[in-house]
Amino acid sequence: MSPPASIFLAEETLDPSYLPGRLVHREQELGVLERRFRASLAKGLAYHSLVTGGVGSGKTALVRRLAADLERAGRLGNLPVRSAYVNCWRRASDRTVMLDLLRSVHVSLPDRGYSLSEMIDVFEQGLRRSPQHLIVLLDEASALVRQETKLVYLLSRSHEVELGSISLVLVAVEDLLPYLDPASRSSFGVTHRLALPPYDRAALTDILEDRARLALRAGSYDRDVLDQIARIAAPNGDARFALEILAGAAHTAEEAGADAVSSEHVRRAKGSLLPTMTEDHLEALSTNQLSVLLALSRSLKRKGASVPSQKLRASHSALVEELGAPVMSRTTFWRTLKELERDGLVTLDAAGSGESSQVGMDDLPASLLTTLLEERTEGGRPRKR
Repeated sequence: MSPPASIFLAEETLDPSYLPGRLVHREQELGVLERRFRASLAKGLAYHSLVTGGVGSGKTALVRRLAADLERAGRLGNLPVRSAYVNCWRRASDRTVMLDLLRSVHVSLPDRGYSLSEMIDVFEQGLRRSPQHLIVLLDEASALVRQETKLVYLLSRSHEVELGSISLVLVAVEDLLPYLDPASRSSFGVTHRLALPPYDRAALTDILEDRARLALRAGSYDRDVLDQIARIAAPNGDARFALEILAGAAHTAEEAGADAVSSEHVRRAKGSLLPTMTEDHLEALSTNQLSVLLALSRSLKRKGASVPSQKLRASHSALVEELGAPVMSRTTFWRTLKELERDGLVTLDAAGSGESSQVGMDDLPASLLTTLLEERTEGGRPRKR
């Protein structure tokens, strides 16, 4: 029997550093930025912008796509547009940022031995030798701005200080203006700021589907699995985390010899990356909570990312009858579900009118959870209340 076909086609397209050809659910923001920059460049003026948003909101991909598009078609007068990207988390001082900017104008200096003013002079000479309009992207800029920096002022006032033709884009999770000096702050007026909202569950599902088409073999995943991952990442709107779970689930599936990614593989990947449920959690649970989780884990073990609450209650009733325990009332069952949701152990998705809610569990794989719960219910017999 031949082994299953590889699930991965191009794993690198799931990496957060990969720049896709299109930015799903960020096309509108990209259009806004491009219009602003093109309008300013057409007038022979630099344009400075502050882009903010939470972790995994697409900030880096957005500004890198903007720079790439402007490099292809943008000009300031007779100057071609070029870009330089620096991650300030790794380069958290004016001098280390300047070392990267010098490389962008094809100048290499040793890490030590030059003052900031000397580096600025060499940078200016590099720009003069190769005339261009440089778009400087400072990512994770909080690390730089929260300390005493002269660089933001120099780059945002490059024309005044005769440094060269430069547009500056600051990228951060927070509003940086309170940390800037008044002169630098004035370069980032109200229309020079763009705040990215977090992705919602539907948007994350679309992003995952777009990347999965690039990264995974057709037929090795379905939209239900992608929606399950989106549900996990939706509380923070974090596309990076969602892509990390998808990559981890695909690896888990391959290691198990499966030919497709299942909900169980997603649970294993999520549990290894950011576990919510521990054995201490299980020890603290009531008998009612344990029995509901056991019924849920058995239902999910068979198939699926979630189960309708009506079916779960029927499965739970069958389980407790099998164990010789009284059937839980509808009110008690629902209250127990809400307690488990409050503690982050299950998810409840409200369905339409007349339909039961969908109950899911995204942390531990159902197979492992079943074993743990059965051990704590003495092989399936509820512990004494």
